[in-house]
Amino acid sequence: MLVRVGFSADPDDAFMFWGLASGTVDRRGFEFEPVIADIQSLNEWSLEGRLEVTAMSAATYPLVHERYALLPHGASFGSGYGPIVVAREKLSLDELRNEEIVVPGKLTTAFLVLQLALGGEFTCRVMPFDQILDEVASGRSRVGLIIHEGQLTYADSGVAKCLDLGEWWLLETGLPLPLGVNTIRRDLGADGMREVSAILRESIDAALAHREEALEYALGFGRGLDDVRGDRFIEMYVNDLTLDYGDEGRQAVRELMERAHAGIQVEWVQ
Repeated sequence: MLVRVGFSADPDDAFMFWGLASGTVDRRGFEFEPVIADIQSLNEWSLEGRLEVTAMSAATYPLVHERYALLPHGASFGSGYGPIVVAREKLSLDELRNEEIVVPGKLTTAFLVLQLALGGEFTCRVMPFDQILDEVASGRSRVGLIIHEGQLTYADSGVAKCLDLGEWWLLETGLPLPLGVNTIRRDLGADGMREVSAILRESIDAALAHREEALEYALGFGRGLDDVRGDRFIEMYVNDLTLDYGDEGRQAVRELMERAHAGIQVEWVQ
């Protein structure tokens, strides 16, 4: 059976897929095909149920929860850190409310949490995530919302951090910020979902057990990340909450859904 696995083109997602990509994990008769795209595209594809397994923004999940179930692993949490708002000069929260902000997509968790932080809708322009840093550094735009490895490399471009959304969320809620989630299409059936879930969990375990090899593979997806910062990025987003949400992770997801007025019953594959 073919299982297409969508993940974003960043090191943490690639790191988790290493166990399957390397052949280290027993596929148990399934054929796993990686589908690599930016997170906004994965979010949009999830609306039509294109992939059997896919990463998506936590903010998108309420729109597709009838079609996809949450996997109990593979999530990206920021524990006191997360997407950042940058500008050529440091701006206050009040000043940000009056600026046009370039964002990586309106379906992303970063966009949702920035709305929460700013207290409502704001003027924005959508651009591919890997172009936003240069857009701000060049002066073509004054403010940008940065995700993925840009959280570690933004200073190289000479821009200033104005707001860290993971830090803001922690101060607001006392919880880690759920950014990305891994999901599986419900039409695989209960047994199929459990079996695929177990294999994907083994892929994460294999990457952690063979960290150097998995890191080398993952850095192929890290634009501008050297080995040191690549390793740090993996440590930031492949952590205990990635292996299993636990009570804290589940509470964080429910809190985000409540603040987004999603009104859904959140459930995970058992």
